[in-house]
Amino acid sequence: MGRTGINVSRLCFGTMSFGGVADGGTSAEMFHRCREAGINFFDCANVYNAGRSEEILGELIVDCRDEIVLTSKVGFSAGEDVNAEGLSRRHITQAIEASLKRLRTDRIDLYFVHTFDSDAPIEETLRALDDLIHQGKILYTGVSNWAAWQIATALGISAREGLTRFSCVQPMYNLAKRQAEVEIFPLARASGLGVTPYSPLGGGLLTGKYGATERPKSGRLMENEMYRKRYGDPGNFEIAERVAAHARKRGLHPATAAVAWVMSHPAVTAPIIGARDVDQLEASLAAIDVSMTPDWRDEISALSVEPPSATDRSEEKAGIVYKGAKEKE
Repeated sequence: MGRTGINVSRLCFGTMSFGGVADGGTSAEMFHRCREAGINFFDCANVYNAGRSEEILGELIVDCRDEIVLTSKVGFSAGEDVNAEGLSRRHITQAIEASLKRLRTDRIDLYFVHTFDSDAPIEETLRALDDLIHQGKILYTGVSNWAAWQIATALGISAREGLTRFSCVQPMYNLAKRQAEVEIFPLARASGLGVTPYSPLGGGLLTGKYGATERPKSGRLMENEMYRKRYGDPGNFEIAERVAAHARKRGLHPATAAVAWVMSHPAVTAPIIGARDVDQLEASLAAIDVSMTPDWRDEISALSVEPPSATDRSEEKAGIVYKGAKEKE
């Protein structure tokens, strides 16, 4: 994973469902199925189901803690108090203690800032995280939901001030949301950052249940306002329909193809998969056995919408290079 020297499984399991749509028993079944599949990388956050996800995960890792690469996060609102959110030193210090207690561990391997906080100076956030590393409470730091310029700014500050730099980025990435390809992935590769994208199935959009005119009766995109807003554009359902048809022609579950496509990007370390039960989990786990060639990846990519370049010089992307005085208008 990046420059950490840590070896992680090709997939990371996200535990956002623990204590929510998955009760304790179902959560345990999914955890053990992931371990059987060779997964050693488990992602969590202090705000998932008001801390219950961390509690359940903590119970499950007691007997295998040293074999697990464990993450959690800080940043979003974790309580009623006005200061129970953000990336101030005060909140980070309180949040890590609460997460360690719920996770039943003395350290978190990879601690993410979960969102950007415009009220807290980046220097303060980085210094607080660096202090936690020196205290042994976290081993590495990561960043989720930041823009590339914000991540680059933080890396520069870390270098200037001699603070521990981010080791990993966690952006949203799937066939309907490809913005990370433009600047975040190139930044990660150039800076030696691990990449653990979340939502490879687009909140269920790419599981084969949705199409241009087809909608299931239940599911996150039907029941959750945030996901409806994120993926509600009609064009996304057209993408889902094309991807599902392509996957079935290849003899794959649409979810398997969608996760394998995310895995195949050269910047990606391990996509974060999730599920509400073991049956749903199996399709994502199957991606481990899929070897997606560059040509096949290009074929699937063409079913989606490629994001614009980071600059307006689109001719360079097409291989047309300016040749100075020899160039003719």
